[in-house]
This record gives sequence, C-alpha cells and structure tokens, in this order.
Amino acid sequence: MSTRGSSADPVLVTPSLLRGWPLPAPGEDKYSRGSVLVIGGARATPGAALLAGTAALRAGAGKLSLAVAESVAVQVGVALPECGSIALPENEDGSVTADGLDRIGQYLDRADAVLVGPGLDDPELAEELLRALLEREESQGGAGGEGGAAVVLDAYALGGLAKVEEQLDPWRGRLILTPNPKEAAVLLDRDIEDLEAAVTEIAKRFDAVVACQGLVAQGPATDGTGELWKITTGYGGLGTSGSGDVLAGAIAGLRGRGTSGAQAACWGSHLHAAAADRLASRLGPLGFLARELADELPALMLELGT
Repeated sequence: MSTRGSSADPVLVTPSLLRGWPLPAPGEDKYSRGSVLVIGGARATPGAALLAGTAALRAGAGKLSLAVAESVAVQVGVALPECGSIALPENEDGSVTADGLDRIGQYLDRADAVLVGPGLDDPELAEELLRALLEREESQGGAGGEGGAAVVLDAYALGGLAKVEEQLDPWRGRLILTPNPKEAAVLLDRDIEDLEAAVTEIAKRFDAVVACQGLVAQGPATDGTGELWKITTGYGGLGTSGSGDVLAGAIAGLRGRGTSGAQAACWGSHLHAAAADRLASRLGPLGFLARELADELPALMLELGT
C-alpha cells in the first residue's frame, strides 16, 4: 500500500497503512532507541516540557533530557525522574533566554531529535533562542538535509520561525513543524481559508514536514514532493491545554527512534488522535487530560504491531 499522496488527493492514515509502514525495531538498549532533547519550560509553564518529554518516552525514545528555566529545573527532574534536567538562564520574569547554549552543548551534539518550544512563554526570547541555535550549528558547519538531529518546533518557537528564515539553511530538510491553524496563519502571515493548501505551502516554504490538525505535509528537501496525508480519527476533546505538547513530544520521540520525519508525523498524529478516541470512550468526549493521552501510546503502538 502506498504511503504517499499529493496535495490534491491526500492519503488517509489508517491502521492498515501504518501496519505497512512499521516503526523501527526497538534495538538492544536505550541508546539504540534514540535521544530526545526538549528545550522549553519557563518558570510559569514547566508542565509543557514535562508533557512533551513524557510523550517522547511513551512513544519509545530511549533517553530524554529537558532543558528548562533554572528556577524549575530541580522540580522538573523530580516530577519526571526518567529525564535529565538541565537548568537554563532565565530573565526576571522566569522566561528562558538564549544565553545558556553552552550548558546544553553536549546534549545538542548527542540528540537524535531536538524539540524546541513547549513552555516557552516570550515570543521575542523564543526568536533569539532559534537564532542562537542556528548560529551555533552554522559555526559548526551544519548544513540542511539528513546529516544532523531532527529539529521539531512547536508553540512560540513557531512564531519566531518566519523571522529567522534567512538563517534557516542548517535546518532545512530536517525540520518538523507542529502548528495549530492559528500558528499556521502566523507562519504564512495571512488568514487561512484552505488548510490543506496552507499546510502544503508551509512544508514547501520551510523545507519541512508539517503536522497541523490532522494533516501532514512534506516539503521537497525532506525527500518529498509535496505529499499530503490526512488522519482519519480524533475527538474534539483534543482541544485541551497541553494536547499540542503531547503531540510534539510523541513526534519527537518517534523521530528520535530513527523514523523519517513524515513517518514520525503521521504515526504521532494518528496515535495522538486515537488516544483521544480511547479516552473519550471511557471518560466521555470532553474532560480528559492531556497527560492521559501519553499513557495510551504504548498500547496503541502494540495494537499496530510495533
């Protein structure tokens, strides 16, 4: 069964399709399952980084590091003892600044997937952080394509993306973007009338894989030619605080395991939506919590034979 489609005729992401597009084998130890670094977690919003990190582990990643504001780093490490917690500089309001990349240099170098955004709460500082990350990679000779860690951008990190577009070459071809429709409109700087066309345009413009409200598109530099997939499940209860952090974390975890960007986005989006269906059947269509979504992921992957 083909896993590819065009923007005019999206491929439906079904359990049958995913069984024919299996995830990588788990390997022999945690190192073979990939390392994920999450950068986010301001003083007021450390839970977003925790949700993303938990989802990455539930999706099968082997190692997890959370780089968060220094005032909450100890608490984050206690709340999620499976992670390594790194303290980043923050301003007087508790927002993460771009001054602490030296503290996470070794984590950046070793990561298979880097997720930036969950819990960042200042758009200007998020933009500065993206610039600093890109400048660091440029100074190390980084180039676009498959040569380095995947970079997943979510939340306020997406807001800064268009502003650093002229510096984006080191990340082109290995970006995964997880905007909601409002964030997609910000990326294109216009109102969106056709979400399928918008998601495809973003993927092409930023040479990225884009997952947005049940749609996944792949740009040319990601070994794609504008392919589009559509998720076939999902409940309205996904519209709850933290749900997007779980999705971004699941995609980062799957990508860290060695999938392609498109596979991680399709699998992650399906699992996220199917988890909501399962919770809705037990608890009702509204009122389940984002953190409960991550707990459903392992069983769903098992049912899909991986």
